[in-house]
Amino acid sequence: MNDGLNRTAVITGGAQGIGKAIARRLLQDGWTVVVLDADTGALEAARGELEALGPVTALPTDVAQAEQVERAFDAIAALAPHGLDGLFNVAGIMRAAPPEELPLSDWHRVIATNLTGAFVTCRLAAPLLRRRGGAIVNVASTRAAMSEPHTEAYSASKGGLVALTHALAVSLGPEVRVNAVSPGWIDVSRSGSPPDARAAETLSPEDHAQHPVGRVGRPDDVAGLAVWLAGPEAGFVTGQEFTLDGGMTRKMIYS
Repeated sequence: MNDGLNRTAVITGGAQGIGKAIARRLLQDGWTVVVLDADTGALEAARGELEALGPVTALPTDVAQAEQVERAFDAIAALAPHGLDGLFNVAGIMRAAPPEELPLSDWHRVIATNLTGAFVTCRLAAPLLRRRGGAIVNVASTRAAMSEPHTEAYSASKGGLVALTHALAVSLGPEVRVNAVSPGWIDVSRSGSPPDARAAETLSPEDHAQHPVGRVGRPDDVAGLAVWLAGPEAGFVTGQEFTLDGGMTRKMIYS
């Protein structure tokens, strides 16, 4: 990665939750950010909030629609002719239903957003990232390795994203590093100021206590690791998945 000035990053799903936390952290560290999101209302609200921290470009983009991503990257190439230092693939959706009841259209939509959308952004960003020795960080999920009932589409998409991560690391190296962060339970309902446009989760003491670290995760927890992975201190790290779940996947649970 180029550690000079004028570092620029693209964040998909950057208008809310984990994506917005990553955008905030980058801006606080002096980066320029380009935020892509399909939710135009959330995108405008986030742009207004983030502009107080630094230079922001907001582009309405549904990553499940390849032509929209292509248009966005035409604009990005003009905004950052020097290239990109980071790409953060955060955009993701969930459709939960018993497998025999899940509409195939919902399956396709989840895979198109969470997996294919990430691949499309990576292939379009790669030439820009090569110019700067940049890095890609994919936000996967612990559901790539463990599941609750009725999460087949989401789990499959995140498992695919983990595999895509190490495949891209081999294909794009040594110029571009690629890593994944797999969060567990992250309370995104209180992220940002004002909070995201969703009902705040009601978290019980038991919700926090079941985590070995003693609390549910926050978007800033993910942002800290993701931004580190895009930076020079992680220069020898590529093709890896980092689990960020407060220790839950290491905990034996007996009923």
